[in-house]
Amino acid sequence: MGKITGFMETERAQETYASVAERLQHYREFFIALNDAAISEQGGRCMDCGIPYCQTGCPVNNIIPDWNDLVYHGDWRRALAVLHTTNNFPEFTGRICPAPCEAACTLTINAEAVTIKSIERAIVDYGWREGWITPQPVANKSGKKVAVIGSGPAGMACAQQLARAGHAVSLYEKNDRIGGLLRYGIPDFKMEKHLINKRMEQMRAEGVSFYPDHHIGKDFAASQLLADYDALALACGCEEPRDLPIAGRELSGVHFAMAYLPQQNRRQAGLSVIGDKILATDKHVVVIGGGDTGSDCIGTANRQGAKSVTQLELLQRPPDEEDKDVVWPNWPLKLRTSSSQEEGCDREWSVATKAFVGDENGNVKKLRIVRLQWATDNNGRPVMKEMPGSEFDLHADLALLAMGYVHPVHAGLLEELGVAFDGRGNVAADDINYQTSKEKIFVAGDTRRGQSLVVWAIREGRQCAAAIDKYLSG
Repeated sequence: MGKITGFMETERAQETYASVAERLQHYREFFIALNDAAISEQGGRCMDCGIPYCQTGCPVNNIIPDWNDLVYHGDWRRALAVLHTTNNFPEFTGRICPAPCEAACTLTINAEAVTIKSIERAIVDYGWREGWITPQPVANKSGKKVAVIGSGPAGMACAQQLARAGHAVSLYEKNDRIGGLLRYGIPDFKMEKHLINKRMEQMRAEGVSFYPDHHIGKDFAASQLLADYDALALACGCEEPRDLPIAGRELSGVHFAMAYLPQQNRRQAGLSVIGDKILATDKHVVVIGGGDTGSDCIGTANRQGAKSVTQLELLQRPPDEEDKDVVWPNWPLKLRTSSSQEEGCDREWSVATKAFVGDENGNVKKLRIVRLQWATDNNGRPVMKEMPGSEFDLHADLALLAMGYVHPVHAGLLEELGVAFDGRGNVAADDINYQTSKEKIFVAGDTRRGQSLVVWAIREGRQCAAAIDKYLSG
């Protein structure tokens, strides 16, 4: 334990942001990090709890009290080593994870949590600056070959762990660059892509072979991979979007969020845009869906110069503060405002879109909205009904559907492999063996559990790699 009275003497501090006016001029990360001394002081707030709920709140089970203590004492290199024992890519999670560890921190019972996420990011950024993060190749090779399909965080973590276990690993990606949704989903202002590139260099030196532009199940046969490799890991994400099949859905200007966001990432990388160009410039933009993807659309639209941005949410407005006696140490339901929402956005709660209305040229011009009332049925489940006479129209030149994903894409790869699905349409497998219904085929991340967090993807990629290693070598 760093400072026994630290949590009583030191107030919580965390990074700040550049002003809205400044950060809207670019697509780079805009957080202003604490200096090393301030981070060390924040590490001293950790109480070294008898039961560190932060560790169980963290899906990768980061050994948080240990690296808090090491940072407090200035031992950054050992802190980095401890951090890497559970997390292959803390620079990813330290930027885009919502930090369930902080919600589970014991201090939140009656005070403010330790700034775990800021400390995590500071440790790994320190390690990159000092040149401490280097390849870890192994001398003894197993002679076994594994193909990993999908290069998001689950696929990258799985591939790196398998390479470090001595297997020959090939990582396949359908897009032209490695990274999955980290590359072509998360905006650059939340996570810059040089971070992915640096990890790729490390993994390549450890023996991972990268194959972008390989759409397995479409342009390349999955059966050939089964013949060529000793095991196959599916980490191809959960990309079947939830649609909104209402009147006017076919109008020009109504798009899925994941048709919109990757285009800006490609522009930032100096690449050509694939498909019809979707831009929010000088448009009234409506984002349907209140989650992280919707927030990313807001931040991107504002940077593109939208006239206005409105976000619609089906659910009720959450309370300003959670009931800690009821929810702690679990993730609390409370009102959150993202940095993108702070940049300019009108938010509508408890509303449903009834129709898209277009002009004579087939372009969307407005949304027909109805307000909802929420109640509880006899079984205690929430039910909604439309409020009579509450319909109104909302001006929209661009409507973005950010309502989540229903399951992985079945057509192509998964159908060709013939793997079984669970009741939600995800590839069926448990979280111990990670093995599908087919011999030699394993699955991890969103493909198995449905849409989730980057930190869950890293956890499952690591555990899937361990399961494959056991399958291959015992």
